[in-house]
Amino acid sequence: MKAVIMAGGEGTRLRPLTSNQPKPMMPIANRPMMEHIIELLKRHGFDEIVVTVAFQANAIRTYFGNGAEFGVQMVYATEESPLGTAGSVRNAKDELDEPFLVISGDVLTDIDLASIVKFHQERNALATIGLKSMENPLEFGIVITREDGSIERFLEKPTWGQVFSDTINTGIYVLDPSIFDYIEPGISVDFSSDVFPRMLADGRALFGYVAEGYWEDVGTLDAYIKAHQDVLDGHVDVEISGFRLGEGVWLGEGSEVHPEATVTGPAIIGDYCRVEAGARLGEYTVLGSNVRVGPESSIERSVVHDNVYLGPGVRLRGAVVGRSSDLRRGARLEEGVVIGDECFIGEHAVIHPGVKVYPFKTVEHGAIVNSSIVWESRGARHLFGRNGVEGLANVDISPELAVRLAMAYATTMKKGQTVVASRDTSRAARVLKRAMMVGLNSAGVDVADLEVATVPVTRFGVRSENADGGMSVRLAREDPQSVVIRFFDSNGIDISEATQKKVERLFYREDYRRSLAGEIGDLRFPVRTAEFYTALLMENVNVEAIRAARFKVVLDYAYGAASFIMPNVLSKLGAEVLSVNPYASTRQSLTFNRFEHANQLSSLVKASGAHLGAVIDSDGELLTLVDDTGQVLSDDQGLMALLQLVLDDASRSGASPPTVALPVSVSRSVEAMCDAAGATLLWTKLSTPSLMEVASQPGVRFAAGQEGGYIFPPFLPAYDAVATMVETLGLLASVGTRLSKVASRLPQVRLAQESVVTPWEKKGMVMRSVMEWTKEREVLLVDGVKVVYDDGWALVFPDPEEPLTHVWAEAATDAEAKSRAQEYSRRIRSILRG
Repeated sequence: MKAVIMAGGEGTRLRPLTSNQPKPMMPIANRPMMEHIIELLKRHGFDEIVVTVAFQANAIRTYFGNGAEFGVQMVYATEESPLGTAGSVRNAKDELDEPFLVISGDVLTDIDLASIVKFHQERNALATIGLKSMENPLEFGIVITREDGSIERFLEKPTWGQVFSDTINTGIYVLDPSIFDYIEPGISVDFSSDVFPRMLADGRALFGYVAEGYWEDVGTLDAYIKAHQDVLDGHVDVEISGFRLGEGVWLGEGSEVHPEATVTGPAIIGDYCRVEAGARLGEYTVLGSNVRVGPESSIERSVVHDNVYLGPGVRLRGAVVGRSSDLRRGARLEEGVVIGDECFIGEHAVIHPGVKVYPFKTVEHGAIVNSSIVWESRGARHLFGRNGVEGLANVDISPELAVRLAMAYATTMKKGQTVVASRDTSRAARVLKRAMMVGLNSAGVDVADLEVATVPVTRFGVRSENADGGMSVRLAREDPQSVVIRFFDSNGIDISEATQKKVERLFYREDYRRSLAGEIGDLRFPVRTAEFYTALLMENVNVEAIRAARFKVVLDYAYGAASFIMPNVLSKLGAEVLSVNPYASTRQSLTFNRFEHANQLSSLVKASGAHLGAVIDSDGELLTLVDDTGQVLSDDQGLMALLQLVLDDASRSGASPPTVALPVSVSRSVEAMCDAAGATLLWTKLSTPSLMEVASQPGVRFAAGQEGGYIFPPFLPAYDAVATMVETLGLLASVGTRLSKVASRLPQVRLAQESVVTPWEKKGMVMRSVMEWTKEREVLLVDGVKVVYDDGWALVFPDPEEPLTHVWAEAATDAEAKSRAQEYSRRIRSILRG
């Protein structure tokens, strides 16, 4: 006997989970509902199946194909317009020339189908309806039968006052082909409301069979959660994939559960999942395949679909999370929350009970969501962040995204132009850089691949190769699970904000250039970039003066690629070097903290009598200095010390006072230092690309950020720790001093910082209000609003990536600086309260 699976339903009551997939494809215990139905049919001898499809039919066809993989033969009948339950089966009439069974593809059941068929054959029935006793029959069609099983009455979805039986229509039918006489072709016809009542009125052989076993119409989100609990409790006989451990826990192939994680059964962990230390999976937790559960997360009575990332400290209680969604640190989903596919839930966001978030939506960091998000997108993220395109490897930044991103970047260039590429030593960066190179080549752009190289060497490579741009893929400094993709212009500096926006527009519109086969870009491997880099660096310092000083230095390479460059550089300067961590290893650098290592370096500097110590970050951009007494300089102290050396060197040599570029958020002490030396100070925005853009202007001698990045533009107008180290030695030799003496002259910095959670839509109002209440004071509008006081300043700056407003303040004392920052924060909170 053939079977017909009705799989055309949209499942509107299950939205947002069914917004972009048909209801029969909804997973139960990590397998589509329809797959469980196919297994049930096969168990009872049905191996020829006709599937009626309508809504998103391709999703079903693609997954099941011709059925061979599932041990059955399958054909499809497509509804071009809704035909109802009977009409959809009538649409498959050509395949049904003998008695057949009909079953829905979107229910969960283990009913004995063979017993229904046997009953049908014994009664010589025209139609037999599978019935089931239900405690609450209100949502179903009620059927009452006589003692011989013949049907006496029907009632569709009654009220309690109309209930006269608890046996409901399960939608499982055994039918004779003559049933088609009651179904008009091409129009919407329903079995329970149209066909069966007419047959009953005509006195045809219509029977009902009350079946034993489990049956659940998974039509609502509550029923979806309950169905999983019933599976885990063993109330329904379905196959669960994975290896069963004790206490009813199923573990999928390739999954890893940290020994310090807790799993309380019953629970299902799908294939290739990873559960981190401290995570807690409570009862009735179901994880799909490739789910990542961060440390200290807690999940119970929740269903998580495939490819979901749950960050550290995430809390789920009775929630459902759709495919490929991304929940960041501390996000909390309360009872009954449903998140659609590919949603982003920001850090510490709270979704209140019963809220539904539809697919592809973004909930901003710290948001509290009380109502469902259907159409709006709530603070959509920009593609570019502070440092480039950053996100979790293989979650936010996948190889597919990398290819598309590279094609968007290449589309801003002409065919045949060249991009220099590099990476760190991590596997994630290696994979994503290869994907990026594919995208560049496919858009007709050549690639000069430096393979493993520091960011400064990559920037230099752009210049030395006369390339038109550059890109580098590396692990993010603050999060070893994340990667950052950096883009450089033809001068080797970060691309401008205008170029970033152009790339974003092309990326989101998918408006990429695709080249013909003969126009696909080439790939080559430059071999002497590091050698040229070293040679040009030597030309920019007084090598003889440094050699004469006979410096002794202690260097920590932070397991980075600078270890490929620095030894050759220092050998040309005649320095005696004690090297720490002098080899490239991303595995070792994952947890590297430069200030912790600088404190460890301090004792080595003192014990060896070195002139200087330094920690070079793994990207080769940031530098942490340790003076000859072992004092670790903070980033602000390092900035002021190098600025003082530049000013002293200009004064000693009789050169004209230099021009320096610094962010508007640095201490007013640097302004006094520049005024005293007659130097020109150029204020810049807080972003690194803006700082580098100003540093590229003619005449700028020195520039610096506040995170340990220093720029000496005559060599390279970008952060470069190796060049900074060499320049520092040159300045110390030229001025004839030690770093400790320079550091002892530095003024105290009295800075305080506060952050206020600010919804995206209110940031403009906050900044306007700040301008209004400070209109009587001197303000600087380089980036944000900087309000000048006699003893300091206050800077109000809206964060470009997160729903925050930052406040920095400087005053004569630490307490006064803190009080000033808190005053501005209180005013901003008052504005937000209305």
